[in-house]
Amino acid sequence: MIAKKRFKKNEHICRVTFRIPKNVSVGAKSIAVVGDFNNWSATEHLMKKLKNGEFALALDLPANREYQFRYLIDGKFWENDGEADKYVYSEYGNCDNSVVVV
Repeated sequence: MIAKKRFKKNEHICRVTFRIPKNVSVGAKSIAVVGDFNNWSATEHLMKKLKNGEFALALDLPANREYQFRYLIDGKFWENDGEADKYVYSEYGNCDNSVVVV
């Protein structure tokens, strides 16, 4: 569900757009992108609900790194990104985390 990655001119920053399609976000009131880039904060990067029912958020991330993340829906349910670059096992929660490589 990572929509796109675009490197800025200086190539040290990559704009990553996270997008949750309507069929995944049905009934959700809020979705946060939670991960390494925000110290796993459930409140720092809330996605915006679009008119078409999708949720989206663009973040500028330092390039040449990998970031683990997950989506937190309504502060209760964790979801991985179905189109992540890869997945890494997490000992917290006995699950996999999504990974974006920039």
